[in-house]
Amino acid sequence: MITPIILAGGVGSRLWPLSRQLNPKQFVDIGVNADGLTLFQATIQRLEGLPGLSPPIVICNEEHRFLAAEQLRQLAHNGIQCAKNAMLLLEPEGRNTAPALTLGALLAQQAATQGEPVVLLVLPADHLIEDVDCFHRCIETARRQALSGHLVTFGIEPAYPETGYGYIQAGAAVAGHEGVAMEVARFVEKPDLHTAEQYLEQGGFFWNSGMFMMTAEGWLDEVTRFAPDMSLACRKACERVGRDGDFVRVDEAQFATSPADSIDYAVMEKTSLAVVVPMAAGWSDLGAWDALWEVNGTRDAGNNVLSGDVYCDQVSNSYVSAGSRLVAAIGIDHAVIVETADAVLVADKHKVQDVKKVVQWLESQSRPEAVSHTLVYRPWGSFESLATGPGFQVKRIRVRPGAALSLQMHHFRAEHWVVIAGTAIVTCEERVFTLQANESTFIPQGSKHRLENKSNTWVELIEVQTGNYLGEDDIVRFDDVYGRH
Repeated sequence: MITPIILAGGVGSRLWPLSRQLNPKQFVDIGVNADGLTLFQATIQRLEGLPGLSPPIVICNEEHRFLAAEQLRQLAHNGIQCAKNAMLLLEPEGRNTAPALTLGALLAQQAATQGEPVVLLVLPADHLIEDVDCFHRCIETARRQALSGHLVTFGIEPAYPETGYGYIQAGAAVAGHEGVAMEVARFVEKPDLHTAEQYLEQGGFFWNSGMFMMTAEGWLDEVTRFAPDMSLACRKACERVGRDGDFVRVDEAQFATSPADSIDYAVMEKTSLAVVVPMAAGWSDLGAWDALWEVNGTRDAGNNVLSGDVYCDQVSNSYVSAGSRLVAAIGIDHAVIVETADAVLVADKHKVQDVKKVVQWLESQSRPEAVSHTLVYRPWGSFESLATGPGFQVKRIRVRPGAALSLQMHHFRAEHWVVIAGTAIVTCEERVFTLQANESTFIPQGSKHRLENKSNTWVELIEVQTGNYLGEDDIVRFDDVYGRH
């Protein structure tokens, strides 16, 4: 059986302002999938048709758990079988990919039929793969290698001298598998342009995809050999596994003692069992805005990729995206312009690896633009900030059918609610009453309150907050069907 381990952590800071801490690139439709799937959903969907597939183990963090659960639910509703019984494993904190994989390997072993080898297919949730048939063929090749005791990495046949990827140098062919699997001679850090050009000239170098395949036993043996502290911490963390609705949690204190390290650094660069399977499946890790320009085949006469309400004059080789308003560009070349409701990025297309510096600055200033969009998703629906000023904030709130916000209270703000669509059930202290469209109510500061939608249509309302502090952390929850504290 093949157990996919989907690594769905990370924030994709180089794709800011589209990717944010609370809504990172893997959970956003960034326009590369024709069917409107997010990168995470596409990663799950392309597993369909693999023989001997066990339900995936999706590893994400607490902040993204409801995003992951809802997107899996949408896939299952659309008939994607492998999304129906996926396990959502929540990392107590980010410790990089090697501890995450170790947790996944331990839980996959626990769930497996005794005596049956567990083959792990390790996939980041934010990659693009255009040729799914080729992807499946490479997985079958890698599965045979994994069952023979190897730790397999997938090497992407390079199309150009990319400096944003690490490289793998292939060694001798694996006996009996010439042309389809080779020993790993070495892993190479991201090179400069001249070195990358030399790699392509020399041949035998592949982009490091960050995708792997091995047996759970093989990985756990090697991580115990090369990172014993990590292995011990993860094993102890898995001694206390709890289930919370759709989610699986391990012991937080034990997991926190694990060193943080990547799969490559912790094991793959040290083991003698590493082999590389070449793959030419139209892969990209979509790590920065130039990659989105590269993979998008829909270009205008100026070789531009345009999205949204855009006007261009004398613009070439550029990526221009308008999310909420008109964007006009004149007389530029090799540029990236990305507009969202609360931020605009303008960059040289050759400098987009530095976008993460913007995010670092935003974080240092405690700016909300690093954390979330004006539109924020919650397990019950969403809210969108429409206007903010001294002492007030206006939001549009949407509550999905059958959903309810927590019973809560705010210390520093009062709220005015005006229903614009649907039927809302409101609790305010001891009163429970119904509001229809065009009706309103006032929620005093410090009062316990709840908003519910017991109908089969969405409820929409405008909320006007007033007070001397309007932060999202001013909330005390007394009861919550989603287990939030």
